[in-house]
Amino acid sequence: MDTTTILLVEDEESLASFMTTELELEGYKVICAKDGQMALDLFNKEQITLILLDWMLPEYDGLTVLRRIRKVSDVPVIMITARSQTSDIRMALDQGLDDYITKPFEIEELLARIRVILRRLKRENKSAHLYRFGPFKLDLLKHQFLVNDQEVHLTPKEFSLMYSLMKNPGVVQTRDDLLNQIWGYEFDGQTNTVDVYIRALRNKLGDYRNLIKTVRGIGYVLGDRS
Repeated sequence: MDTTTILLVEDEESLASFMTTELELEGYKVICAKDGQMALDLFNKEQITLILLDWMLPEYDGLTVLRRIRKVSDVPVIMITARSQTSDIRMALDQGLDDYITKPFEIEELLARIRVILRRLKRENKSAHLYRFGPFKLDLLKHQFLVNDQEVHLTPKEFSLMYSLMKNPGVVQTRDDLLNQIWGYEFDGQTNTVDVYIRALRNKLGDYRNLIKTVRGIGYVLGDRS
């Protein structure tokens, strides 16, 4: 049975400790982050099933964390917030938030909301999270990439890059587009960062490296241009 891993992002230690205890009693694995940057770092390192995200956080606030995660993943996110204004909640929902709960809250209500989302994930057709192109298969739920049914380990950035290419086969993506999707609009690096990661990704594809084609002066495309 697959373990449900919850990333809990909460800077109030007493609340985080209480929530962790309750979630673990329900059988969930809990990984904790105390600020927005730590949340993003852990998300890139771990295989997360669901995120409980406080709005008011050090480093990056919850909305910023949500925006950055949504550039690369559809992982369910429940916002935990003291904000109750309709405009705030609507803004978060428009950014891809799945659900929210306002402080103070009853732990049973939160657990119920988590169960609803996990049931929804089970009901969803897994093919919606599977991308195939030629010998490649990418599974978002398992965070797994396979070549001819053999798993190939990709770093989080390489996985995100392959996902960007596989969800739009035949469509040329510029270096700036890929930078924005994977590293975020605030990324201060140069566009040759994409070239470095494409080179590393191709090396892992072996005989199929040429399926990622360079469009000179523009960017990259998976397969032939449409």
